[in-house]
Amino acid sequence: MNKTGFTSIDLIILIAYLAIVLLAGLYFSKKEMKGKEFFKGDGSVPWYVTSVSLFATMLSPISFLGLAGNSYAGSWILWFAQLGMLIAIPLAIKFVLPIFARMDIDTAYDYLERRFETKSLRVISAVLFIVYQLGRMSIIMYLPSFGLAALTGIDINILIILMGVIAIIYSYTGGIKSVLWTDFIQGVVLIGGVVIALFVLLRDINGGLETIMHHLAHGKFLSPTEKLFDPNILASSVFLIVVGSGLTIFSSYASSQDLVQRFTTTQNIKKLNKMMFTNGALSLGVATVFYLIGTGLYVFYKVQHSGSVDAIAQDQIFMYFIAYQLPVGITGIILAAIYAAAQSTISTGLNSVATSWTLDIQEVFSKNMSDKHRTRFAQMVSLLVGIFSIVVSIIMAHSDIKSAYEWFNGFMGLVLGLLGGVFVLGFVSKKANKYGAYAALIVSTIVMVCIKYILPPEAVNYWAYSLISITVSLVSGYIVSLLTGNKAVAPKYTTIYDISEILADSSWEQRH
Repeated sequence: MNKTGFTSIDLIILIAYLAIVLLAGLYFSKKEMKGKEFFKGDGSVPWYVTSVSLFATMLSPISFLGLAGNSYAGSWILWFAQLGMLIAIPLAIKFVLPIFARMDIDTAYDYLERRFETKSLRVISAVLFIVYQLGRMSIIMYLPSFGLAALTGIDINILIILMGVIAIIYSYTGGIKSVLWTDFIQGVVLIGGVVIALFVLLRDINGGLETIMHHLAHGKFLSPTEKLFDPNILASSVFLIVVGSGLTIFSSYASSQDLVQRFTTTQNIKKLNKMMFTNGALSLGVATVFYLIGTGLYVFYKVQHSGSVDAIAQDQIFMYFIAYQLPVGITGIILAAIYAAAQSTISTGLNSVATSWTLDIQEVFSKNMSDKHRTRFAQMVSLLVGIFSIVVSIIMAHSDIKSAYEWFNGFMGLVLGLLGGVFVLGFVSKKANKYGAYAALIVSTIVMVCIKYILPPEAVNYWAYSLISITVSLVSGYIVSLLTGNKAVAPKYTTIYDISEILADSSWEQRH
């Protein structure tokens, strides 16, 4: 057993892993990407690579450590959030992907401009997304580096800079194609590392999986106070978590550029569907493994070795197990997997911000940019945003602004989530116009800010936020559209009423 924490062998494995990722990123960027290829790829990336990239993007290191920590300290109640995929993926496949594919959108916010025929909405949406991503990338550089620095003794500044620089290099040189392939490698390492950790944990627990199942059957799956359904649908229950999570994930699939960018890499609907189903299976499967690990850690540390880790925070318990219970070498692989979760999220963030800034904002002010100019501009954005995120992350590591940034991320996440309501309005209403879209965004933002920051926290459960914001967006947007409307209807192929025609005529699909 490895009782000494992080060893020099683990360090060598971690460094070797980082070198492999960097070399892979440079290899896949060896073909010069210009113009739209830099943002949407050249069509050569297999669907399964994009699917794993989508999975790796959605699983941040916060999830990596937090999911196991949740079931270690409590029950599996939040595992049901993963079942939201069973709502989000069918909705996205049926109502969103055919529209995006037929329109051949460049970014998520390109849809808003063409649907509501207003450039301003596209720019506003892109700015919200970019500001949110800047904060998110800074936190995601900081958190795993903080944990790794404590375990390895390596200076936290070095870890942050290393993580940022490697992500900048391959997102700068190869665009989305390089990011997708490196994300694929990171995703495979992540999945492999988590599975290895589970097997080692099962070996160390007296009674193995059977003991874990016993505890799950006696209060660790759902506690007696946790409800399957509550007549007050704004109160916590399994039903609300599944539905609320489903609507949140669906909103992300429609409105978050880092995810939508994966959908723009192909117009082939069959490939897009396979991509989504595989992503759902990976997300649900890996989340289940994390929750098993969390319950296993509870059995190992709280039941069979009681009192040995009382001082360890729940979100750090998995990291502690990795360092002090796994064999030498395996520790290095799994710490590399945590680093992988961070790097895949950062590289995706850099590329999606560069894409959105270039196509959604810069092109509004600089008409008819050449492919070469467009690509160079995106690369400079990627570089500058990466440097900015590294600097902010280092500032966070040496000051007490972490909580302020978490508040900022929560607020921006709330506002960004409201964009989903505007997209849904565009999809489902032929009569919705630009005035309705602006009204939906403004009214739902006011309502949600009041709910989150003025009402007492117990009044409305967090998982009801998406349900409320989408409902408010639809009602307010539709009413204002009717009051300000004219005879014009939505442009062709921009609403769910065009989907049967889109699917019936697949000739456009064959041309790409």
